[in-house]
Amino acid sequence: MLINATSMRPGMVIVHNGDLHRIQNVIHITPGNWRGMVQTKMRNLRSGNGTEHRFRSEDRVDRAQLEQRMMEFLYGDGEKWHFMDAENFEQIALSQEDLAGSEAYLLPNTQIEIEFHEGRPIGVELPKTVDLTITETAPGIKGATASAQLKPATTETGLIVQVPSFIEPGETIRVDTATGEYVSRAKS
Repeated sequence: MLINATSMRPGMVIVHNGDLHRIQNVIHITPGNWRGMVQTKMRNLRSGNGTEHRFRSEDRVDRAQLEQRMMEFLYGDGEKWHFMDAENFEQIALSQEDLAGSEAYLLPNTQIEIEFHEGRPIGVELPKTVDLTITETAPGIKGATASAQLKPATTETGLIVQVPSFIEPGETIRVDTATGEYVSRAKS
């Protein structure tokens, strides 16, 4: 399916030079009187090599046709992350390269969309936000307001997020999976 280069987003899988590539970063460049460009960082899903490519804004890009199946995340053993299809109980394992940083947002027993290309799992489609519990953070500062300074906090998955100083260990926060940033306290 052809899309405009300006429609590319991080996480999207495209066919470029005959191989599948996952977009990691997109920057739209509009230099004065010149035509706009789209600078991308992407990773070849076959070889694992990272590359950068600059598309013209009028270029058309072939978005890969992926099959998506809802699967339950079971556990990660440090090398592989294991998922199970709830319909037929088939299990698959994805490597850290396949997940491309998504492992920090995976909690056991959560439903995640797994992307398949020609029957082979190639990655995950994360929800926009996830709720994670804080396991460790520096103590709050008295009189701190919501818009005051931020402090690092470690979540149950090991992800380190900058949070407002009033957040304490044991609280559940909502994190944006695209940026890794704190969004809000999670509703109980």
